[in-house]
Amino acid sequence: MDLHLTGKHVLITGASKGIGFACAQSFVQEGAIVSLVARDLSTLQAAQQKLLADHRSAKVGIFSADLTDAQAAQTALDQAREQFGEVDVLVNSAGAAKRTPAADLRPQDWREALDAKFFTYINMLNPVVQQMAARRSGVIINVIGAGGKIGSPIHLPGGSANAALMLVTAGMATAFGPQGVRVNAVNPGQTLTERLQAGLQAVCRQEGIDMDEAMRRSTAKVPLGRLATAAEIAQAVVFLASDQASYITGVNINMDGGTAGTVV
Repeated sequence: MDLHLTGKHVLITGASKGIGFACAQSFVQEGAIVSLVARDLSTLQAAQQKLLADHRSAKVGIFSADLTDAQAAQTALDQAREQFGEVDVLVNSAGAAKRTPAADLRPQDWREALDAKFFTYINMLNPVVQQMAARRSGVIINVIGAGGKIGSPIHLPGGSANAALMLVTAGMATAFGPQGVRVNAVNPGQTLTERLQAGLQAVCRQEGIDMDEAMRRSTAKVPLGRLATAAEIAQAVVFLASDQASYITGVNINMDGGTAGTVV
């Protein structure tokens, strides 16, 4: 299936590892031009080297930015546009709120969660959607998380940020659809990335179990009987970015192996 992504400029935040990097790999395989944005320059350089080693002719730019800072996000966007032109596709995958047992939460934990997960998305989404609207063309995919729909006692601040981003996704799709901009979200359940380890450690503290037991319990809750891989999430993101999804906008797609539909 030709997804018509060859030569498209795709900007991916949180692109140096995990789901963001898996998205970068998938877009490069489709012939897209990719701008990688993340906080740490060394991990960005490693990601760029890996992509170019696998695809020597690929066009891959790296732009280091702390996306909790709106001006830093704008600077990274300006640099990416200067190098590769206007952004055709934005994939927001940066930031993750710290998982903290409910009994240990402080007011600052809630604010830090919004900075870490909500504003890292908004600070890039807001200028990009304005530019896409002016051109009357563009696609935005927010990789959010199933925690915005399920009230987890170790993920309340982060889940609240996720829920807010789901509403942003639906609202932006309605607001900018008339200007030719599609906005969708993918909500992964637990996915086999480095970030999963930090989440399971919080579960261990909350429930007094070890990592093996935490992984067993997490997997047992999934009707498909396994956790997702980052590559599987990336494949859905790439499809949503393509012309094959040209009539899909304003949706928040669960990718949790059927967990949300399970009766507990």
